Amino acid sequence: MAHSVRDQVRKRAQRVRTRLRKVAAGRPRLSVFRSAKNIYAQVIDDAKGVTLAAASSLESGVAAKRSDKEAAAKVGALVAPRAVEKGLKDVVFDRGGYIYHGRIKALAEAAREAGLNF
Repeated sequence: MAHSVRDQVRKRAQRVRTRLRKVAAGRPRLSVFRSAKNIYAQVIDDAKGVTLAAASSLESGVAAKRSDKEAAAKVGALVAPRAVEKGLKDVVFDRGGYIYHGRIKALAEAAREAGLNF
């Protein structure tokens, strides 16, 4: 039985989140979603079920024509100060089933440089 790529990513994301729940110990999670055209990041408090900070490549400050590593780095650099401003310096990185490479890695490294610890 052949599974689609979307099914594989969804299954991997569930496995990642299950592992994060054990490690997180009450820390908010920096969740990443990427589509073919854009990339999105949000800091989520799972205990309360609320988004505390968010950024995406759709924002006017990013000004990218497509979702590339440069746009992902700008999104990471945007979401980190917004989280730190709310007192969230330590987070858990949720790569959402995507391989830690390319745009996901660029976003994570930019968020680290901008002040987030994970």
